[in-house]
Amino acid sequence: MKKSTAFFWLSSLLFLSCADGNPYYEERASVFNTLYTIKYQSPEMLAEEIDAELDAVNLSLNPFNPNSIIAKVNRNEDVETDEHFRTVFNKAMEISRNSNGFFDITSAPLVNAWGFGTSKTDSVSSQMIDSIRQFVGYRKVRLEGNRVIKEDPRIRLNCSAIAKGYAADAVAAMLERKGVENYMVEIGGEVVVKGVNENGQGWRIGIRKPEEVSLNKPVALEETIQLRKKKGIATSGDYQNFYIKDGKKIGHTINPLTGYPAEQNILSCTIVADDCMTADAYATALMAMGTDDAVRIADTLNEFDYYLIYADRDGNYKIKCSVGMKKMKGA
Repeated sequence: MKKSTAFFWLSSLLFLSCADGNPYYEERASVFNTLYTIKYQSPEMLAEEIDAELDAVNLSLNPFNPNSIIAKVNRNEDVETDEHFRTVFNKAMEISRNSNGFFDITSAPLVNAWGFGTSKTDSVSSQMIDSIRQFVGYRKVRLEGNRVIKEDPRIRLNCSAIAKGYAADAVAAMLERKGVENYMVEIGGEVVVKGVNENGQGWRIGIRKPEEVSLNKPVALEETIQLRKKKGIATSGDYQNFYIKDGKKIGHTINPLTGYPAEQNILSCTIVADDCMTADAYATALMAMGTDDAVRIADTLNEFDYYLIYADRDGNYKIKCSVGMKKMKGA
């Protein structure tokens, strides 16, 4: 089996018994510098097909891959986009509009400035942020045919807040083309499920408590939801990806409208939508808004379900979730 530029195999395929004849297979490996797990019921192993699908997404949307389309766009090379890129770009623009700019794939230079992207700066100043904001904004970039048009050549794109979700969608679509009806695709915490697991039950997905995880401390769950209908699930939170500078916690959720870390009261945002790239992007957008605006936007759009864990004024954990999410709990 070939070794993909997108990922490498970490474990052998595992056979799981099932009731109706066809076995369940499990793949565990890494992609986009994160781990993934894929379980599916099929008369045959589909490892090579999964490899090929993730390799194609990597070659389109991974800004850390110098040969990817997005890397070439960022270098202002004359490159035609592919279907993967255009699908994600168009969805990103839609969600940027719906979230009033709280989701923005042009915010890569801001993410870099705060130390969470492809490059880092030694220090951050208000003058630096003001300068960067001159070439950040989703309205400053567009697609014309198969090419990306920028208003400023300094614009850089980073789809990290939507690409993992899309990769999960792409693998799920490939599995369905192969006739697979029961599967779970999880890439770096972004999940697509359909049908039932090897025990004939709906897929159970845990929502973690927003707290740091260590080797001596197991993952604690706040809630568990169960799904059979095809859905994408994504969670965003600053409780894992942050650093401390001058005694202050700097989280990875950057507000593209201000250029600064969001510093909102949402600790964790889980979204359930019809596809995972939509869930992935809205989880990021709502994290940047704060609880009140997040609930207002979510209830107005009525396109997805949400589960928000936030801190009240006294620092206590509180929950807000949609009516649909309540129905999924313990379903």
